[in-house]
Amino acid sequence: MLTTIFNEILYRPIFNVLVYLYNIIPGQDFGIAIIVLTLLVRFVLYPLSKKSIESQKAMQKFQPKIKELQEKYKGNKEKQAKVMMEFYRENKINPLSGCLPLLIQLPILFALYYAFMNGLKSNGFDILYPFIEDPGHINTMFLGIIDLSKRCIPLALLAGGLQYIQTKMIFIGKKEDEKNHKKKKSKDPQNPLQDMGSMMNKQMLYMMPMITVIFGITFPSGLVVYWVVTTLFAIGQQYLVLKKDKVQEQTEK
Repeated sequence: MLTTIFNEILYRPIFNVLVYLYNIIPGQDFGIAIIVLTLLVRFVLYPLSKKSIESQKAMQKFQPKIKELQEKYKGNKEKQAKVMMEFYRENKINPLSGCLPLLIQLPILFALYYAFMNGLKSNGFDILYPFIEDPGHINTMFLGIIDLSKRCIPLALLAGGLQYIQTKMIFIGKKEDEKNHKKKKSKDPQNPLQDMGSMMNKQMLYMMPMITVIFGITFPSGLVVYWVVTTLFAIGQQYLVLKKDKVQEQTEK
């Protein structure tokens, strides 16, 4: 039942759009078709991902205060939960709002994965809609240089580098929030929880790119092209959101 719903609502439409793009793109370049489809999906999901970034930024902004409340009422979990809920309500924060958009995107990501894999294998054309022309065979060469059905180490390294930049942007945003908080409360002793959080952030800064590179050299480069475009889009989106927040902070000052 769930498989049927997944196939008919997500996988089949995405696969049909991918093949349609492949058919109409001059030269029938499957790599360009992947890029166009990725951008279309990212634009459709833009409101969700934008909300996720803004929610993460809001949580970062209030993180020092949240940690203070958790530390203050750590001996009384019931009181702590009540105070935290009140704090979230007063500041209009939904602690789950940053995760929900990501969870909603997961089925779409799986559908894209299967669409790319089946497209690269040139099979599965029996699920094409009647108005979509069956190409019969997919040319897996991207710009005549990269075979998207095989792994490409340089492309995997590029994906890892872009992932580092994206993670670094989030890490810098967290550091700025912590610095601003320290300026406001310079007399407060260093919080061990903040030290632990900072250590985890640094580990994430290097772990995510490494995982991306391992992913890139394991799967066909067609999937890595999707990952590169997605990361570039996310970097641009984060830049716009963070720039907007910075302008607002300067205006308030």
